[in-house]
Amino acid sequence: MTLYVCQNCGYQSAKWLGKCPDCSAWNSLVEEVRGKGKGPSAPLSGVAPVPICDVAGEAEERLPCGISEFDRVLGGGLVAGSVILIGGDPGIGKSTLLLQVMDHLARTVGPVLYVSGEESARQARLRGERLGIRAKELLILAETALETVLAQIGAVAPRAVVIDSIQTMYAPGLESAPGSVSQVRECAGRLMVAAKRSAIPTFIVGHVTKDGSIAGPRVLEHMVDTVLYFEGDRGHAFRILRAVKNRFGSTNEIGVFEMKEGGLCEVRNPSEIFLSERPLGVSGSAVVTTIEGSRPLLVELQALVTPSSLGVPRRTTLGVDANRLALLVAVLDKKVGLHMAGQDIFLNAAGGARVSEPAADLGMVAALASSHLDKVIDPQTVVVGEVGLAGEVRAITQPETRVREAAKLGFTRAVIPAGSLKQVTAVEGMEVIGVKSVEEALDRLL
Repeated sequence: MTLYVCQNCGYQSAKWLGKCPDCSAWNSLVEEVRGKGKGPSAPLSGVAPVPICDVAGEAEERLPCGISEFDRVLGGGLVAGSVILIGGDPGIGKSTLLLQVMDHLARTVGPVLYVSGEESARQARLRGERLGIRAKELLILAETALETVLAQIGAVAPRAVVIDSIQTMYAPGLESAPGSVSQVRECAGRLMVAAKRSAIPTFIVGHVTKDGSIAGPRVLEHMVDTVLYFEGDRGHAFRILRAVKNRFGSTNEIGVFEMKEGGLCEVRNPSEIFLSERPLGVSGSAVVTTIEGSRPLLVELQALVTPSSLGVPRRTTLGVDANRLALLVAVLDKKVGLHMAGQDIFLNAAGGARVSEPAADLGMVAALASSHLDKVIDPQTVVVGEVGLAGEVRAITQPETRVREAAKLGFTRAVIPAGSLKQVTAVEGMEVIGVKSVEEALDRLL
């Protein structure tokens, strides 16, 4: 039977259509021939439902990966039988990171299997030599046929498996090309069943589309236990591993890595790295404290406000939500009297960081006002707080954690919401100032 399947959302049609009726993507329907191939795997014999209170409730034993930043993102290590999907731009370091993880596991717990569908075994060895990886228990399999991969997993019984990448795998029962929606769904489903049955942790590498999301049907992300995104600019040395789904841990944790000649190295103190090149005595710079999972991070926000020669002034952001910028500019105009309607505005989170929580609003406002008025904010001051449309500064979560992290890095003053003052105990060497409005905060800062 011939079907036309949208490679963007998985919509199926009996005839070809130029535009997908489901996701509105153009020229995304590809012909796939469905034969009488193998259907879903047969269920385990002797399986029967049991009361939830009778299910063994012991804590899952986690397997450390040897890289503390990676373990932090996973929630403490690998859980037996878990399936982890890792996505990221080409060349960002996904394969490098997984090779380093598998090398540690091979040295400490036993044989591991790295299935490379994109490189030959010789190419994988060359990469390993560059990274200093020589573990004998690290087994390389250059194969794309799913049946062969599953057979080798059963024969080797590895402690962990890497599939690099899922878009190169194909199941013989389907006549569509590797990387198509049908192949990705079928291969991922069978790998997940194999991982659960054998209790082998399995890493799956996924390609990403031009907008940064993992290629293929969204069902792929629903099937797996953990979804990790490897972010960063290849022009910068720093990479951020972020969990967007995790059944065995927090979805807000991040891990920070630095790409060096010998591979990826974990960054123990990301705040110090993000602030290492901060200019002093320059207007348009403010430091904010954000919370990523259980980790407080200090990030420098840089703003540049300059007269525009265009009919429609530019609003450009990097690492910051552009809609949030528009909101804060309107608040400054209406509530403070700083008119920026005819100004080009550029706002950047330095170091390739991404700032998304509302607690960074006050820092953005401070950086914008500093650049617009050409006044310098005290470099030893950290600013944090959520800004409302009425110009008020709202309370934030974990204020004491943010203040103490700033004190560790040598900051001597913190401007926070007045509503959060009662949650902050005295910190030696740190002056904590509470403000109720944006206007009051700018008076304190400028």
